[in-house]
Amino acid sequence: MASVFRSEEMCLSQVFLQVEAAYCCVAELGELGLVQFKDLNANVNSFQRKFVNEVRRCESLERILRFLEDEMQNEILIQVPEKDAETPLPREMITLETTLEKLEGELQEANQSHQALKKSFLELTELKYLLKKTQDFFETETNLGEDFFVEDTSGLLELRTIPAFMTGKLGFTAGVINRERMASFERLLWRVCRGNVYLKFSEMDTLLEDPVT
Repeated sequence: MASVFRSEEMCLSQVFLQVEAAYCCVAELGELGLVQFKDLNANVNSFQRKFVNEVRRCESLERILRFLEDEMQNEILIQVPEKDAETPLPREMITLETTLEKLEGELQEANQSHQALKKSFLELTELKYLLKKTQDFFETETNLGEDFFVEDTSGLLELRTIPAFMTGKLGFTAGVINRERMASFERLLWRVCRGNVYLKFSEMDTLLEDPVT
């Protein structure tokens, strides 16, 4: 059984290449899939290596490709090619880098615009529902007695001076609040207004999607 896990016969070789031809030669060796490179400078910091800038560029391009792939998976079906593409030449890398950075910028700008539109739609939907429920509320409460709207509210006005013609009038405030904050908001109003508050709320039956989360 030990022979099953035995590796193929290998030989250690050292190749000297010119700087101009190193990229193409290493690319050819890598596409063969029969070479394993040995790091002879393991004790050297990665920031002190000779080709650290090229490695950073490749990592940046890989990040952009992952971002584009994640965005496309939600919209279209990605077809994986049967075999890997050939290694681009150094001059082609510059064009590829420029194209990918342009696509990334355009896609990020489109995502921001889409998020802003969804946020605006969400706010308008809340406002529409708020106006409708406010109208329904006032139409429902029209049968209240006249003494309800002329009730003495001196308890609310004792902390500040209000002109005489404004006393005895009730105002209203309407808005939208998250459902989980409703209980604490109701307790806060009750304490601030010292119990002199009439609160009515209605849950929205429309499912709203948060554009951020």
